[in-house]
Amino acid sequence: MRFRHQFHPYLYKKYGEAYTVRLIPKSRPLVLFVNPDVTKEIFAADPAVFHAGKGNSVLGPIMGEHSLLLQDGAEHHRARKLVMPAFLGHALRGYRAMVAEVAADTVAGWQDGEEFRSLDRMNALTLEIILRVVFGVTDEERLAELRPRVTATVDINPAILLGWAYPRLQRFGPWRRTIDNAVELDRLIYAEIRERRLATDIADRKDVLSRLMSAGDPEKPGDQLDDTELRDQLITLLLAGHETTASALSWALYELGRDPELLARTRAAAASGEDGQAWLEAVLKESMRLHPVIPMVVRTLMQPATVGGYELPKGTTVGPSILMSHQLDSNFPGADAFRPERFLPELSGAEAPSLHVWIPFGGGVRRCIGAGFSLMEGAEILREVLTSYDVSAVGDDKPRVRNITSVPRRGALVRVTRRP
Repeated sequence: MRFRHQFHPYLYKKYGEAYTVRLIPKSRPLVLFVNPDVTKEIFAADPAVFHAGKGNSVLGPIMGEHSLLLQDGAEHHRARKLVMPAFLGHALRGYRAMVAEVAADTVAGWQDGEEFRSLDRMNALTLEIILRVVFGVTDEERLAELRPRVTATVDINPAILLGWAYPRLQRFGPWRRTIDNAVELDRLIYAEIRERRLATDIADRKDVLSRLMSAGDPEKPGDQLDDTELRDQLITLLLAGHETTASALSWALYELGRDPELLARTRAAAASGEDGQAWLEAVLKESMRLHPVIPMVVRTLMQPATVGGYELPKGTTVGPSILMSHQLDSNFPGADAFRPERFLPELSGAEAPSLHVWIPFGGGVRRCIGAGFSLMEGAEILREVLTSYDVSAVGDDKPRVRNITSVPRRGALVRVTRRP
């Protein structure tokens, strides 16, 4: 997990388009594939056999059993049906102004000529958006309590994950502190949920939590998410949408800051309003491609199955390597270069990358429901930054693993210069 950026290419070079690694505990087999045809096969496979929730079980101790990422079968279908409306087009348009307001307030506090780690600034900004736009928290006292708890949940060493595989470790040092922090974060989240239940204006609120509380299945009156389910979905949105988006944004600013021509083009898109939205989103997509935040998409076989021509036993975890899929020239010509136009056929003259080679949000029926929110949020943040500042990268950077995500090792250091 820690050295995946070196390990995946090594395995691909040594073994080709399919290779197996063993995971703790109990040396569980993980078979990774690189061929996009096999990726398509996995994404289209029977979800009753290819369990995504089972494959993500390492996240269970934090996200909770009701998390969309951890559920399968009828439970997943029900939860997705209740959660999905909060992330469709009409809802996204409602969040957009809220995101822009938080971003504008944050960016206004930057100093002319200041150098900073863009990862830190983007983490702080996306955290504020999660707390205000997703959780719907407005009370400053609770915001002040939540910020350090959320940061401590995200910013952990990969070794902390050993505490989930070997529970005895949870009695000691950093593992004990991680558990204590999770308990305190739960206390704050449940307090917010209880208070929101008592609100008289919940139907008029535009944040994600309020929408989730109001959501119901028209075919099953009264079927709504209970408090535990709401907590698990909020934690999932937090962990899946906080540092992932922040890392993608920090890499985007770093890449823009290394290429004046690309920066000028993106700045013009930011200033052009709705007309520039597609380019801003393309910049984010290319950032996610060149600098993957998550290494792979996985499914666990609930019965024997043939995958990519290999007969695999029940219990095997399979999936495409995002790291390798995104860096192969056969999938992305000139893969080492940062080229947002790849995602705009009208500019590149070629077809946009398929959803079987560009896979930061997974694919198939389990594709991340927050994909649209992430791209909208990132585009609005880029717009607010670039309409106020020019950006230049300071030095080079490369990825490192933090928690289960990859982030810039040096924080994607940039200098911002206020525009006249």
